Amino acid sequence: MNHPKHALLAILLLVVLAAIPAPARAEWTSACVPGTAAPLCHFWKGKLKWVDDGDTIDVKLANRKRYRSTVRVRIAGIQAMEQYVYTSHPRERRGECHAVQATARLEQLIKQGHGIVHLAAQDPTSLSGTRRLRRSVSVKLHGAWRDVGEILVAEGHALWLPSTVEWAWNTTFSTLSQQAATRGVNLWDSDVCGVGPSEGAALRVKVHPNAKGNDFDNVNGERVKIENLDPVNPAPLGGWWLRDSTLRRFYFPSWAQVPPGGSITVRVGVGTDTDYSFYWGLRTPLFENPKADGHGMGDGAYLFDPQGDLRAWLIYPCRFACPPS
Repeated sequence: MNHPKHALLAILLLVVLAAIPAPARAEWTSACVPGTAAPLCHFWKGKLKWVDDGDTIDVKLANRKRYRSTVRVRIAGIQAMEQYVYTSHPRERRGECHAVQATARLEQLIKQGHGIVHLAAQDPTSLSGTRRLRRSVSVKLHGAWRDVGEILVAEGHALWLPSTVEWAWNTTFSTLSQQAATRGVNLWDSDVCGVGPSEGAALRVKVHPNAKGNDFDNVNGERVKIENLDPVNPAPLGGWWLRDSTLRRFYFPSWAQVPPGGSITVRVGVGTDTDYSFYWGLRTPLFENPKADGHGMGDGAYLFDPQGDLRAWLIYPCRFACPPS
């Protein structure tokens, strides 16, 4: 018996698969991170076509000394703030605080390298979503190939985005992000986006990424505690938002506040909000668990005010200026 619905689904699946860019054969293999022996990466040469935003570019891949079809590349290991208006005209770009600056810096770096880029991946099939190739991107600056993601994180233009697949850069990028936070540069400058509510409030973030038992069975076991170190004044959080290193966000209701010298807790799962406990509403775990497998996994929790200033954070595991254990 014929099944028209099954046939239609098969056709739709073929259309979707055809839209996913097939990775070109790598031109060479080498250590992912210069000066190390492992892990190894696959490398491609390309030429910039367009900078989309602070963590995505369009690249024409080299093929026998010529440049072939364009691929969209999501830069591995970093997360820039979100841009809303994409254009090659810098003055017309729009986005969250810090987004346009990250795009401009990335564009500047690649132009300094004359538009020629080296792409690298541990897994040639590595994708971000269904369409963008996940790659490390390097340009030649002053005679040496430099990782643009590393530069953006070190300068505070982007957050560290951990990866279980492209993990070669995890340890370096998390360390650089913690160093940038200590210096208070760009993203880590807590009042550069404008005067926000409770300006100067002393807030501290703590993260519990590893729930008791199986994280998937105990989603609410993953939680973030926000502490108010001011013993006198409360810290209202209406309109503030909390995020991890990806795009997932929790927005605080208008009545939320952290009491003087006290704390509130945001649990990842589902529940009913109270004055001291809030629920993200997710059905699956959010925060990456650090592991002793040499892959440098971890994550971060970031608290932003309505102006887009990053007011408190925790990046884990600690790799720079760590307090005594």
